[in-house]
Amino acid sequence: MLRLDPAESRIHTTRHFQVWEGGGEYNVARGLRRCFGLRTGIVTALADNPVGRLVEDFILQGGVDTSLLRWVPYDGVGRTVRNGLNFTERGYGVRGAVGCSDRGNTAISQVKAGDFDWSSIFGEQNGTRWFHTGGIFAALSASTAEVAAEAMDAARRHGTPVSYDLNYRDSLWKSIGGKAKAQEVNRELVRRVDLLLGNEEDFSAMLGVKIKGVSDEFTELPIDSYAEMLRELAAAYPNLKLVASTLRTAHTASRNAWGAIALYEDKIVHVAQRDIDILDRVGGGDSFASGLIYGLLAGKGIDYAVRCGVAHGALAMTTPGDTSMATLAEVERAIKGGTARIAR
Repeated sequence: MLRLDPAESRIHTTRHFQVWEGGGEYNVARGLRRCFGLRTGIVTALADNPVGRLVEDFILQGGVDTSLLRWVPYDGVGRTVRNGLNFTERGYGVRGAVGCSDRGNTAISQVKAGDFDWSSIFGEQNGTRWFHTGGIFAALSASTAEVAAEAMDAARRHGTPVSYDLNYRDSLWKSIGGKAKAQEVNRELVRRVDLLLGNEEDFSAMLGVKIKGVSDEFTELPIDSYAEMLRELAAAYPNLKLVASTLRTAHTASRNAWGAIALYEDKIVHVAQRDIDILDRVGGGDSFASGLIYGLLAGKGIDYAVRCGVAHGALAMTTPGDTSMATLAEVERAIKGGTARIAR
């Protein structure tokens, strides 16, 4: 989508917006490309108008391949197809971040099974080594969930690992069946997944797996309860090779405790929370995902992969916009606990 950011102001009072591109899957692909140097592509659809071309221009600047992008003719008004807009306030102090999406009838919500040549994408022609999607895409329409399943099945036939970020958004599900529908859709999709990502709210809302000892405000995050939840998920979905959860305690919008926990080969990997300063929290989880995936693709081991995800997510939240502006050198320094002294 095109993100409209009022910076230090509010959506309902601003007179200026900074624009960025952003999306749950795209942010991961862009992070893998720009920070970690891997070749990535985005499979999506846009209405062919100036707004769509602006989003394309951002994607090109991010170095993500656009050859799989599906362009849909625009009707001049947006009655039948349009591009999604995402108005997002960063928040500050006691004022939390706020998101307001305007994405009805978007081109991507109307894609159907058969619209993309997955055999080519995962076959020898492209040689795709990893496929990532998530619960936001699956919530856009009945057909997008079918497309997600189609893509996952094709990936598995070609031996391509599949990662899935649950990314629960109440605003996307409330008018189409709420949490009950979210669980119906996602329980089916997760059976096709190798790497499952989320947080405590995602696992509860999307899969019905509760975590003990956590309040609605998530002020206390008991690690033993998280480990138990991850093991419960692994038992319920034996296809999962790795389950990972970010750990976030929002003291204020500007100060969070940030870490992660993962289960891999019956081993718990825990990166303890540490307080970090936040400029823009949106996209932190996506940058965690790209750092984790990079560590796995690079063969650096699960401990490095989880630490890489935590470090990359923390750095991404120090800059504006959904996407990461971090470098691999900065991520490596953060993994090692480097200070924020000036580099010159």
